[in-house]
Amino acid sequence: MQFFKDLSLSTAVAGFVAVLVGFTSSVAIVFQAAQAFGATPAQISSWVWALGLGSGLCSLVPSLILRQPVMVAWSTPGAAVLATAGLAGGFDMAQAVGAFMASAVLITLAGITGWFERVMNRIPMEIATALLAGVLARFGLQAFVAAQTALPLVLLMLLVYLLSRRLAARYAVVITLAVAVVYAASQGRMAWSAVTLELAQPIFTAPRFSVAAIVSLAIPLFVVTMASQNLPGVAVIRATGYDLPVSRLITLTGLATLALAPFGAFALNFSAITAAMCMGAEAHRDRSRRYTAAVSCGALYVMIGLFGAVITGLLTAFPKELVVAIAGLALLGTIANGLATALRDETHREAALITFLVTLSGVVIVGVGSAFWGVVCGSIALFVQQYRRSQAEDT
Repeated sequence: MQFFKDLSLSTAVAGFVAVLVGFTSSVAIVFQAAQAFGATPAQISSWVWALGLGSGLCSLVPSLILRQPVMVAWSTPGAAVLATAGLAGGFDMAQAVGAFMASAVLITLAGITGWFERVMNRIPMEIATALLAGVLARFGLQAFVAAQTALPLVLLMLLVYLLSRRLAARYAVVITLAVAVVYAASQGRMAWSAVTLELAQPIFTAPRFSVAAIVSLAIPLFVVTMASQNLPGVAVIRATGYDLPVSRLITLTGLATLALAPFGAFALNFSAITAAMCMGAEAHRDRSRRYTAAVSCGALYVMIGLFGAVITGLLTAFPKELVVAIAGLALLGTIANGLATALRDETHREAALITFLVTLSGVVIVGVGSAFWGVVCGSIALFVQQYRRSQAEDT
């Protein structure tokens, strides 16, 4: 099979790091969202099953078919919205499932009509890459902020990464991760007690549709998923030079969410942070072989779904500082390339810089994250500058 010929250690590790970062950075928020609707421990396990299976299959299957990396994950900002709105509105699990399905229908329509892809096609590459750099730079910063609580670990990882980049650049992230795990284990910082031998069981919840839940849960979930997840996710695809059928893939995520919503899949969407790990040069120098990183990532997400409690324990056993540090180091090259592309054209430079800074700020306005507002501010700046230039040229 061609996949096994294309698979390499670096792409397999890129897929693992993507899952490690994506899962450990958001699983607590997913638990909070489920608990906001009164979920039992069995229902929370079902959420992990549905989200893992949905993310995994939506990444694995298209990547194998298209031979390009397709990275799908669940909406972490969406989980945060649900955790807040669920407690405030007093909604039960049946109403929540109805809202998940309503949001999935809206996402499916966005894919079928193609309106979202048409909007993305009108955004200049400089704005898109500035958006990407702004989203990723926060993870780069966190890698060094982690030194406040784990200075020896972070310094060791930085040193190993720099040496590996010089001596074996292709395996720099692999070597850094291996050394960090050995060091953390030697210091007794691996929480192996979190690992329990238990399989996830899907639990069906019949949906109940209500106007209040659709207004308070479904619409905010749809807006946040499209603006804070799919928008930067498409920016990663564009910035890394892949030509993916965006509308068809968004339709796929909507349909997958619709099918798995009764089991706890609240929103599936393009990933951004973890996509950059699997689509960038760190995964493999040959762009045509990076799809194996996405397939590896998808396979691991399927394993998370099927062996929820076991895999959850294994991934959460890693120290928090190790996770954020390896994420930041793995993204350094992508951040640098994004900034270089965003700032190379003087006519777009200021607008791109505004996009980068607003996105990096992490500002949230009316529940919508900084990725959306970064594009809005950058696009306004670009319009004003280009309009002013056109007026000057006409006179």
